[in-house]
Amino acid sequence: MNTRQLHHFLALLNAGTLSAAAASVHLSQPALSRSVRALEDSLGVLLFDRTDRRLQPTPYAYTFAERARRIVFEEKEGLRSIELMRAGGAGTLTFGMGSSLAGTLLKPMLLQLLTSSPQVKLRSVIETSDQMMRLLLEEQLDFFVGDIRVAACHPDVEVESVYRCRFGWYARKGHPLSKLPAVTMSELKQFPLIATGYLEESLARRFMEIYGLTAPFAAHFAVIVTDLPTVYDLVSSSDAVVTSTDFAMLEALRSKETKLLNVTPQPDMELTLGIVRLKGRTLVPAVEQAFAIVRERLGAIA
Repeated sequence: MNTRQLHHFLALLNAGTLSAAAASVHLSQPALSRSVRALEDSLGVLLFDRTDRRLQPTPYAYTFAERARRIVFEEKEGLRSIELMRAGGAGTLTFGMGSSLAGTLLKPMLLQLLTSSPQVKLRSVIETSDQMMRLLLEEQLDFFVGDIRVAACHPDVEVESVYRCRFGWYARKGHPLSKLPAVTMSELKQFPLIATGYLEESLARRFMEIYGLTAPFAAHFAVIVTDLPTVYDLVSSSDAVVTSTDFAMLEALRSKETKLLNVTPQPDMELTLGIVRLKGRTLVPAVEQAFAIVRERLGAIA
C-alpha cells in the first residue's frame, strides 16, 4: 500500500465512476483499476463491488476512507512544511470571505500583509460560506471568514467566533416607513422587498416563522442579490426595503443614507462570523497577522 494508491482510491470514491476518477488523476482507466485492485489486495478486502459495469463502494471502503484521507492530508502537509522551511516562511496564503465582509476586511488585510510580508503571495476568494467550506475541505483555501454554522458537522475544522450579527430591516433615509414608531409585515409588503446573501435553509425557515409566511422564502422578495454595492444603490435610490445583517449594512449606515426600521417583530435569527480553518493545516507565519486583522476589525465593530 502507498499514498499513490490511496489517492486513486479516494478519487474513485469521490467521483463515483471509473472514467471520471481516471480523468481527475490523469490516468487511463485500466491503470486506475489496477492501482485500486492492488490496494484491495494489500488490504485483503474488496473496496468496490464490480457489478453491471458499475463500481459500488463496500462498507470497507467507507470505513477505510476517513483514514485514507488523513494519511493523504498528512503527506501533503509534510511536504508543505518542508517547502515553507525552504522558502524561509514565505509561500502562498489563500483565504476567502463573503461579500459583506470584503468591503470592511479585504482591502486593509491585503494592504497590511503586502507591507509586512511582501514575500508572501496573497490569493483571495469572495464566495458564500457554504462554497468556502467546500473549498476549505478541498484544501483550496487556507482559511475563510464567514458564517461559522457551515463548519458545525466537520470534526477536522477549527472555528474561532469573532462577531455575532443582528438582523434587521433597512430603508433609505426619509422612507415613508421610517416615520412610523412600529412597522408590521403587512406594511413592509407595500414596498419592494430585497434579500441579501445566500438563502441558508435554517435562516429562511426561521424568517418565515417570525412573519407567518409560506414557503418558498424567495417568493416574498422582489430582488435577491449578493452584491452589496448594488443593494446600497437600490435602497438609497428607491423605496425598496432590505432585510440583512447589521454587518452587511455597515457602510450604508455609516454614510447615513440608510436607516434601521423599527419592525415588529425584528428578525431574531442567529449568525456568527468567525475564522474557519482545517485542523493540522500548515500555514505561512503571516496568517497570524491576518487573523489579528480580522479580530481587530470585527471586534471594533462589536
